[in-house]
Amino acid sequence: MIDNSAPGWINGLMDTLGAPGAGIAVALENLFPPLPSEVILPLAGFASSTGRMNLLAALLWTTAGSVAGALALYWIGALLGRDRTVAVAARLPLLKVADIERTEAWFGRHGAKAVFFGRMIPIFRSLISVPAGVERMPLPLFLVLTALGSAIWNTVFVLAGYALGERWEDVTGYVSAYSKVVLIAAVLAVIGFAAVRLLRPGAGSRRGRTP
Repeated sequence: MIDNSAPGWINGLMDTLGAPGAGIAVALENLFPPLPSEVILPLAGFASSTGRMNLLAALLWTTAGSVAGALALYWIGALLGRDRTVAVAARLPLLKVADIERTEAWFGRHGAKAVFFGRMIPIFRSLISVPAGVERMPLPLFLVLTALGSAIWNTVFVLAGYALGERWEDVTGYVSAYSKVVLIAAVLAVIGFAAVRLLRPGAGSRRGRTP
């Protein structure tokens, strides 16, 4: 086994498949954000430091896994489409169709940056693929931005695990703290949004509706 302190299924994939197993684990992490990328990436680096897998292969396969997981979420967004998204939004409390329209406009202006930098933000690195699919961002652009952003994120943590060796778990503490800060910021943003909606209620607008 690579390391008994890691979840068994991750060890099993890496023991059996090597670097491709690390890629599969990362792809699953993209689809199910609660899965521990902060464990997968440095563990892959540690495995490379012991010679159980090639370092370059670990970097390439984990990045490929990130792209594969993101692509699956992109197509979910594309299949969902704008009309279904708006229909769902119209039924949610405190959310207006006008909010969706503003989000669309924002994504149209900043979508490329959101996809690139979003790959380096916990939780959002998975979720950002869905609006990219809903908005039908050109697929080649989406793939390039996702690959570049993922390569940066993955390389940092794989190399950290490689450098730390048996102390690879030290990386998880820093990532956990970073993730908590991001989550707290997101919760505060949601609370602020809800407060504004409750204090300033009003009817949302719908695209294409005539006065």
